[in-house]
Amino acid sequence: MSALELTLLYLLAAVLGVVVCRSFKLPPMLGYLAVGVVIGPNALALAQNSEGVRHLGEFGVVFLMFVIGLEFNLTKLRSMRRHVFGLGLLQVTLTIVLTTLGSLFLASLAPTLWNMGWQTALALSGAMAMSSTAIVVKLLAERLELDSEHGKRIIGVLLLQDLAVVPLLVLIPALGSSPDKLLMALAIAGLKASVLVGLLLTGGRRVMRWWLTLVARRKSEELFVLNLLLVTLALAWLTERAGLSLALGAFIAGMLISETEYKHQVETDIRPFHDVLLGLFFISIGMLLDWREVAAHWRMVLLLTTVPVAFKLLLITGLARSLGATGGVALRTGLYLAQAGEFGFVLLSLAQANRLLPAALVNPILASMVLSMLATPFIIMYSNQIVMRLVSSEWLQQSLQMTTIARKAINANKHVIICGYGRCGQNLGHMLEREGIQYMALDLDPDRVRQATAAGDSVVFGDAVRLQALVAAGLSRASAVVVTYLDTASALKVLANIRAHAPTVPVIVRTEDDHDLEQLQAAGATEVVPEAIEGSLMLASHALALVGVPMRRVIRVVQDQRDARYNLLRGYFRGADDDTVNELEQERLATVTLPLGTRSLCQPLGSLTLDAAGVRVVSLRRSNGKTLDAHASTLLDDGDTLVLSGKPAALAVAEEMLLHGRPS
Repeated sequence: MSALELTLLYLLAAVLGVVVCRSFKLPPMLGYLAVGVVIGPNALALAQNSEGVRHLGEFGVVFLMFVIGLEFNLTKLRSMRRHVFGLGLLQVTLTIVLTTLGSLFLASLAPTLWNMGWQTALALSGAMAMSSTAIVVKLLAERLELDSEHGKRIIGVLLLQDLAVVPLLVLIPALGSSPDKLLMALAIAGLKASVLVGLLLTGGRRVMRWWLTLVARRKSEELFVLNLLLVTLALAWLTERAGLSLALGAFIAGMLISETEYKHQVETDIRPFHDVLLGLFFISIGMLLDWREVAAHWRMVLLLTTVPVAFKLLLITGLARSLGATGGVALRTGLYLAQAGEFGFVLLSLAQANRLLPAALVNPILASMVLSMLATPFIIMYSNQIVMRLVSSEWLQQSLQMTTIARKAINANKHVIICGYGRCGQNLGHMLEREGIQYMALDLDPDRVRQATAAGDSVVFGDAVRLQALVAAGLSRASAVVVTYLDTASALKVLANIRAHAPTVPVIVRTEDDHDLEQLQAAGATEVVPEAIEGSLMLASHALALVGVPMRRVIRVVQDQRDARYNLLRGYFRGADDDTVNELEQERLATVTLPLGTRSLCQPLGSLTLDAAGVRVVSLRRSNGKTLDAHASTLLDDGDTLVLSGKPAALAVAEEMLLHGRPS
């Protein structure tokens, strides 16, 4: 194959792999690994595992470590230090120590099956200590569990694992030295790393800020991106020339840039290179896998898959439990972190490059890592059922949680249930409170719930996706449910529960844009409020006002757009200063107050057939000021004020029917 043909093959394989994984809601990384196996020399042999592809894969690792360094900051470490340097450090340390000892013990029992020295055992144990940040964080975000008790512990462990890669990148190449020079190689590698990292971090931040400012002043996006590539690859080259790894230099480059004000711009610019090159790295890893060897040694593959997963599950669960987590939280943490990780492939590839890994073990170990990652989405999907079955106290704790929610909501009636109490949920809650409307908010961040409760807000810890939490919050008595967070999958689950158990309760859903509008409406959403549309309306209103359009007309134009978009906001009250061109065709609002002696008094609202006249009853307000839902069975009383929506001619007919019992 020519270079162009090989590139096209890789791109086509990558696209197909990602499409298939997206269809099954799996991480793209698994697709890259799968297509690497298929097109590699051990399957269809469409491409050979050439040196050029290996170099591209190494660049993928470089940019992966650069992004990790970019996200690294002392503030984040400080806020999560209990989980990072407690559970995370213990997990990585004990996994490496126990796995190394276990490998050496197994090698002494079965040298023909598991023949390795302590250097190889240490390198493998470092790879085994890693879990998949890409898969786990994605699934945590989809399940809205990032701020949960187990979510915080999982993120802390993953953060420590990412940091542990840095010394392992220094250690593994040194382990490849000859036994008589090993101690000297380790000492020299440690000294080089300490000196180089110290020099770069001491004066590097100031130099990096100065250099990026100099480049940014040229106001050229192309120059800025080229500079990022130059800085990242130059530092990677520098650490490689020092006898260390490429990835270590990239990590340092990311750390230096993370301390500047250009961090977020850099994250945006570097993302395409990071994703594409990392995909090529995983394709090259997949090409190493020989399915025939895997089939021939399937018992070993099965053993290498189940034993490490079970070991990490038990170790992490036990550590989390000993550090104060409840049984359910500890087991969930273990289930989420039991698999292999992408950095495990990086360390495995580095060990193989330094001739630390016996050729006979490469394929079984690779296959076991891929299988454990493939199983992760399914393990996490059924994690709640597993926890319920294995942890007897979890039922009691969840029952207590539901009881707490029910106790706070027991006196609430015609209230609003707010799903998610972030910034949007808090603003809504405060507005409802000012209007004297009761609300009950559900949120999964215990710190936020504690602080908001101390401030007097009506918020409880609970998962709005779970039907039990909604029922405990008084779903059957609620006047409305509002989903305030931006997650369509979760909103659809909430809608499914409400439609099945309280179909008459209206639901308002917040979304980022109107991409999922029809899907949410079909699922039962009364109204969908896209932030993009509301933002564009406010932007347009300010722009119109600034260019001289009268404010009255600006408000009318924006209202017309909302009328076309939102059913519940359709119409307006006509005033003397209205200047709408097609006023007779414009839907508007009107109020009709029923005086004593009106013919429609004591009649149910539905018997007046106002909808047949093209008029909708928006709301009904009693003479005592109380607002009611306008149902067909509602009996009209003297002093009632009806808010009607319709075109002018239809409103005139409806008013005549209400006041005199017949159209004029």
